[in-house]
Amino acid sequence: MNWRRPLAPLAASIDRRHGTWRGLVRAWLARIELASGRLSGFRLRHPHKVRRAVFICLGNICRSAFAEQVAARLDMTVASAGLSTHTGAASPDSALRAARRHGYDMSAHRATDLTDFEVQPGDLFLVMEVRQARELRRRLGPRTDVEVVLLGLWCTGPMPHLHDPFTLSDAYFDQCFARVRQAVRGLQRALPQLTRREAADVAAASGRGGRVA
Repeated sequence: MNWRRPLAPLAASIDRRHGTWRGLVRAWLARIELASGRLSGFRLRHPHKVRRAVFICLGNICRSAFAEQVAARLDMTVASAGLSTHTGAASPDSALRAARRHGYDMSAHRATDLTDFEVQPGDLFLVMEVRQARELRRRLGPRTDVEVVLLGLWCTGPMPHLHDPFTLSDAYFDQCFARVRQAVRGLQRALPQLTRREAADVAAASGRGGRVA
């Protein structure tokens, strides 16, 4: 009997939903940390201070690049960067194809390494993984004018770990990008001031001393 045959459906499900066994394990570990309260420091604390959404992943060529595209279409004030990448790098073909399947064009995107990124007061850094959030917090040092949070907390059913789809299957790319898109849309609803039209209306109303209709 081929012992692998009974495991094939399970392996296919893991491939589609988590990318790899490692992705599954990291997702569950992150959920445990979230449930235990250990990730409370990566929840949004000062929404009224947010002025720009900055999406962060490792290479800035897949997850954060796609998040930026989704947010830009929603007319949000956004940027993206990578913790360890080469500034100017293009997204891989697998990411470009996945983005097209979701209706987005990432062909013009070029990566920005965090060392080349200009941090601004009011930046909300939206990170894909717990370990990346901790590393980013370490690099930012004692700054109190920015926040670091987990993007997946805006998914329907919080997902503190959004596993890297780089080099993985098309099925997982689609799943990952669907989660990223859902989270970005949730973020936009939670922080309407990031939408340029909304911000302009609020500023105009403030200048008139009146309300937005």
